[in-house]
Amino acid sequence: MKIFSGVQPTNQLHIGNYLGAIKQWVALQENNECIYCIVDLHALTIPYDPKQLPAKIRETVVALIAAGLDPEKCIIFAQSQIKEHAELAWLLNTICPLGELERMTQYKDKSKKFKDNINVGLLDYPVLMAGDILLYKAGGVPVGKDQEQHVELTRTLARKFNQKFGKVFDEPKSLILQEGAKIMSLMDPKKKMSKSDDAKSCIFLFDAPEAITKKIMAAATDSGKDIKYNLTKKPGISNLLMIYSLLTGKTTQELEKEFAGKNYGEFKKSLAEVLVNYLEPFRKKQTEFAARDVYVQEILKQGATKAQKIAETTMREVKQKMGLI
Repeated sequence: MKIFSGVQPTNQLHIGNYLGAIKQWVALQENNECIYCIVDLHALTIPYDPKQLPAKIRETVVALIAAGLDPEKCIIFAQSQIKEHAELAWLLNTICPLGELERMTQYKDKSKKFKDNINVGLLDYPVLMAGDILLYKAGGVPVGKDQEQHVELTRTLARKFNQKFGKVFDEPKSLILQEGAKIMSLMDPKKKMSKSDDAKSCIFLFDAPEAITKKIMAAATDSGKDIKYNLTKKPGISNLLMIYSLLTGKTTQELEKEFAGKNYGEFKKSLAEVLVNYLEPFRKKQTEFAARDVYVQEILKQGATKAQKIAETTMREVKQKMGLI
């Protein structure tokens, strides 16, 4: 299957990004044609520093390969280097009803968060994402739960295009993990873990061991002492149990038995040790690849060359169907 997904070059990647998406990307690259994109055009919809953006893109590539992506097994490139992304997004805009965009949950959330920067790009973000996916005729899109609505719009636009102009696109499917699709904030377990929130609420992939331990020990828990998985009554400890489960392969039920009779402090200490040990290889690789800027640039260059060939072929077909060639 052809797979497409992307990540914004904004702030550091955290354990929620890894468990909810990147871990799946690493597994998928073994038996699929995978295309992974640094979606820098999407990143322009919120406030950013143009001087820092190139470094952020390279840092994101380093993070992805440190976390397990192999440039020999997948395509990694920067979205802005392939002009066909923006071109296809514009063409899809002409068949996308405005009402579909106005009802998008992420648009509503970001409009509240960035009240003085409600730009058209923020509204049109899902159409550009549809263009990203359809440009490579992806059959599967590994995403977090919060992006599922956007993939559904992509399916709708693919169907509308095919009906109006003739068959070009398949309708891609969301590949959402059954567990771990949504890791919550350490400080507020009712909110999703986010790169843009307070650093205390996230475990970043390259945090120092001391920082990881400090954050876990300070993480919000719940009333009572029992270490039980119950999202409604005990969201704090349930979030920590899910992280522990995904990192070790143990079920939450097995962890409940393992920590029966123990207190939150003992559980957190054990989880911190698990996290430190799990992320240690990532930290070592990140240090190694961060010092190899030429290698990272070459990954982006080769990835763009491969992506360009696919993009040009798709756009030629799209333009022919729309009467533009």
